[in-house]
Amino acid sequence: MARPDPESFARDWVAAWNDHDLDAVLSHYADGIVFHSPRIAQVMETGADSITGKPDLRKYWEKALAMASGLFFELDDVLTGSDAITVLYTNHRGQKAAETFVFDEDGEISIAIAAYR
Repeated sequence: MARPDPESFARDWVAAWNDHDLDAVLSHYADGIVFHSPRIAQVMETGADSITGKPDLRKYWEKALAMASGLFFELDDVLTGSDAITVLYTNHRGQKAAETFVFDEDGEISIAIAAYR
């Protein structure tokens, strides 16, 4: 596992989201990414709570961004685990959120799990 510097990663990741630059966001993720979020079912109008693969993740985020034109994240904290980074932030709705990222040997995110208060 080649985890990037946690603080630099978090700042870059949040900046990409705040710029609504989906290509920059997706540049952090492996092609075979497995992404878990309770928002997937709501946005995609399915029962799914996970997405596998960068193309499907792009479709999900394109739809989610279209529904949240005011999206903005404020970085609250960064936690470092043995093989993961968790980014704590407050979103544009004032909601606390955490995303945990597990990195592959190339330093790309292979598993991501989003959680919301």
